[in-house]
Amino acid sequence: MALAIFDLDNTLLGGDSDHAWGEFLVEQGIVNATAYKQANDYYYQAYLNGNLDINAFLQFSLKPLSQHSTEQLNKWHQQFMQEKIEPLMLSKATSLLNDHRSNGDYLLIITATNAFVTSPIAERLGVDHLLATTPEFINGRYTGQVSGTPCFQAGKVKRLHNWLTATNHSLDGSYFYSDSHNDLPLLEEVDNPVAVDPDDTLREVAQSKGWPIISLR
Repeated sequence: MALAIFDLDNTLLGGDSDHAWGEFLVEQGIVNATAYKQANDYYYQAYLNGNLDINAFLQFSLKPLSQHSTEQLNKWHQQFMQEKIEPLMLSKATSLLNDHRSNGDYLLIITATNAFVTSPIAERLGVDHLLATTPEFINGRYTGQVSGTPCFQAGKVKRLHNWLTATNHSLDGSYFYSDSHNDLPLLEEVDNPVAVDPDDTLREVAQSKGWPIISLR
């Protein structure tokens, strides 16, 4: 059994679930539309540029979770899945997951997007496990803070290695699929790095290293 590891946003999905959640909050009038949209777009562009301050972003993106009950948040998320996530599902991504599943591989999504947003998506995709940024949850409510290491850039490597130690999984024969140069630290860790619809920086690196480049679009 080999590990087949997948980034989520713009890899298995034809868009970014974190940014889409922000758009959903704006469209539903849950947050201040003008200010939140401006900040949401700013942080997404910083991510694409490779200069995202992950801690500042998480202070911004997790705050709405602390302002509403878990019951209300879950109701909104069900609507979000139908309106925002289902249109981002990719048939080629489903086929890729099925290929690895047929090979007996262990399917793992690893994503910087927080677990509140991504857990139902990972369940929808039928993967074995999800590693995501963990929003702090105390006494039945989200606090708006992060618990542990954000699952971003080198933090993905740290979170993965902690999980490997805890579960006795191995990176022998492992795959990692990603679209983003932000994931270069983890792409360097696996035996089979694959660039998926890559950004320009990742495409250059993949070409120079002879990594496969594929499209799921």
